[in-house]
Amino acid sequence: MSSNKRKSFVLKLALFATGFSGIVAEYILSTLASYFIGNAILQFTLIVSIMLFSMGLGSRLSKVFTKQIVFYFVIAELILSILVSFSAITSYIIFGVTNNSWIIIYFLSIAIGLLIGLEIPFATRINNKFEELRFNISNILEKDYYGSLAGGLFFAFIGLPYLGLTYTPFVLGFINLLVSFWLFYTLRNNISNKLQLLLYILYGIVFAIILIGTIFAKPLVMFGEQAKYKDKIVFTKQTKYQKIVITSWKQWHSLYINGNQQLSTFDEYLYHEPMVHTAAGITDSKKNILILGGGDGCIARELLKYPDVKKITLVDLDPTMVEIGKTHPVFKNLNNNALNNVKVKTVTADGFTFLENINEQYDLILADLPDPNNVDLNKLYTKEFYTLCYQALTDNGTFITQSGSPYYATKAFYCVEKTLRAANFNTLPIHNQVLTLGEWGWIIAKKSTLRSKDIENISLENLSLKWLSKESLPALTHFGKPLVDTTGLEINTIFTPTLYTYYKAGNWDLY
Repeated sequence: MSSNKRKSFVLKLALFATGFSGIVAEYILSTLASYFIGNAILQFTLIVSIMLFSMGLGSRLSKVFTKQIVFYFVIAELILSILVSFSAITSYIIFGVTNNSWIIIYFLSIAIGLLIGLEIPFATRINNKFEELRFNISNILEKDYYGSLAGGLFFAFIGLPYLGLTYTPFVLGFINLLVSFWLFYTLRNNISNKLQLLLYILYGIVFAIILIGTIFAKPLVMFGEQAKYKDKIVFTKQTKYQKIVITSWKQWHSLYINGNQQLSTFDEYLYHEPMVHTAAGITDSKKNILILGGGDGCIARELLKYPDVKKITLVDLDPTMVEIGKTHPVFKNLNNNALNNVKVKTVTADGFTFLENINEQYDLILADLPDPNNVDLNKLYTKEFYTLCYQALTDNGTFITQSGSPYYATKAFYCVEKTLRAANFNTLPIHNQVLTLGEWGWIIAKKSTLRSKDIENISLENLSLKWLSKESLPALTHFGKPLVDTTGLEINTIFTPTLYTYYKAGNWDLY
């Protein structure tokens, strides 16, 4: 390989690394923004748009540099290596000490975008010495785009599931640093001896900084996370789908997903007993049951109290959550080892997709899904989803879904009921006070007529229950007037996702 071809090859490799680390940085910042700020689709849209706009600004800014292009290219690579490496740690620390973590996330998006935008014109100008124009521009852009594809695949299949948001940025930082050093060493004759010495020193400093950051990454991230939870974190994991955190206080534990509390072992029965035993109590046959969500195993635990239950299928998107329900000592004890019971079959799948592809009907379907706080989760509360549930339900079967709080998110709660009715269900709202969650609600739905009296007449004999009693059943169906005007609520559909906007507009500051 000739000297010019070798230099051009290393330059293109550096652009490949830039594209690789740049796209992964976008995904890291978008994931962090989704976790800290919420609304995944909005955050991904904003982060990607901001970074692309900043790349344009960087390209414009590159015109200012007329001399020492190789030197400034290497400096940009060094800064990019540091910013990418510390993007997650910095965001976590800021998240821990302030409610304005969005500032650092958007700042990093702008800064990384500017640097990438600078590097592409720099590389084109440098490569102009080695290739004619028609090959130069296409080859430079080609390598950057190829790097983006490789980065996306790396993040999806290796970075996020295996390295997590803690170590993925440092892997990127080291890759970018090593490739840029190779570039610097190859093109060092284009840099004065004085500036070469400076760059050798800077490479040593940056390498040491990234190495130290890698060593202390986990405790620093834990510090940032712990500052946001009032109780001690005993388990934390970022999966492909969500951030799972378990905290401990005295002998009790709480489960959080993406920062939102799902349950506390202190009072989870105030949630699960009303949900399961109202729906099961008005269902004559309970042989074949479907649970959508419920990876903690508590719903399965309650259902297994009925001797006539023959088969329970639990469908959860995140295999990590199911594994926690099956093997984590706290949850295995909490759910009485329900997920390892021979009657229970666990399936890792999206609930919507699962229902689209089955030919089976169930006597009872229970949807214990995360709150519809973004468009992606919103689909699991749509008319289309409820129509699939209707089709999968036997004629005398019962469907129930958690529906959020009738007080904190009143419009969202009644939107769920209206949407179920649009899917041809007869509905009955119920609610209960859960000490750690506040007033919470569910909507029961059947193909046949449904009345409050059906709940009041439920028999709870021979069931080992902690709270629910015959005397408490009537209270579950009685509501006061809605706290806000609920007339004119729109039906929630995939193409008109109104529910999550109602949810976000709720009085969650009171929670």
